Amino acid sequence: MFEKFSRSWGLVKASAAVLRSDKELMLFPVISTIATLVVLATFAIPTFALRLFDNGFSVFGAIWGFAFYFCQYTVIIFFNCALVGAAMIRLEGGDPTLADGLNAARAKLPAILGYAAIAATVGVLLQSLKNRDNNFLVRLVGSGLGVAWTLATFLVVPVLVSQNVGPVDALKQSVALLKRTWGENAIGNVGIGAVFGLITFAVFVVGALLAVAAWQVSVMLAIAVVALFVIGVLLLGVYQAALSGIYSAALYRYATQGEAPAAFQGAQLEQAFAPR
Repeated sequence: MFEKFSRSWGLVKASAAVLRSDKELMLFPVISTIATLVVLATFAIPTFALRLFDNGFSVFGAIWGFAFYFCQYTVIIFFNCALVGAAMIRLEGGDPTLADGLNAARAKLPAILGYAAIAATVGVLLQSLKNRDNNFLVRLVGSGLGVAWTLATFLVVPVLVSQNVGPVDALKQSVALLKRTWGENAIGNVGIGAVFGLITFAVFVVGALLAVAAWQVSVMLAIAVVALFVIGVLLLGVYQAALSGIYSAALYRYATQGEAPAAFQGAQLEQAFAPR
């Protein structure tokens, strides 16, 4: 367990080295977050105003849910493609700009829309399985399928950006790369998530303790402390998203070309592909 954690931390540091060389890559998750919040507000306001789900999960609710997932996934996948496109330029020794990443994603817009439709369909189905009205076993199956879907689609974005393929072929290639290289390990994906999960938890605990202490002095001070730590958590999320995008680009390049980018040398990336 300690070895896996150490390797994950090494991967985080290697990804961070790439990110430090091009901090502009962090703009993509920032813009993506703002855009997804706009989409969320656009759907949430009429949902609550019209009480669309007061009577359960109806046919209209499924259609409305699909529309929400489609718009949300389109935004998320588009900016993920922009981030990965820019990261690939950086890994190849280039100096990408924000426009370079957006142009890379824009060139793949039809495939992005197609994959967003697939992801939205899967999202609606998984959400229906995890509905509170279902029994525990059905919800458990839904959660398990959700994890499997996340792993199977981990390399879809790099495939879409790098190759002239449609969404179905991109999904098939992502699954094939997953099986051929690191299977269910997904060391980098899980490792980065675990590291940032621990950091976020620590920030939350420290923030809660400081907020309680500040409350004894002033309510306004406590609010300011909470706001500061909320911003800190959001920044951690942005940083994690950028790191994950860089790692997925490097992982795809290694899986398809058989070599780790220079920035990842010494980070034991090769062990992530060792057969079990």
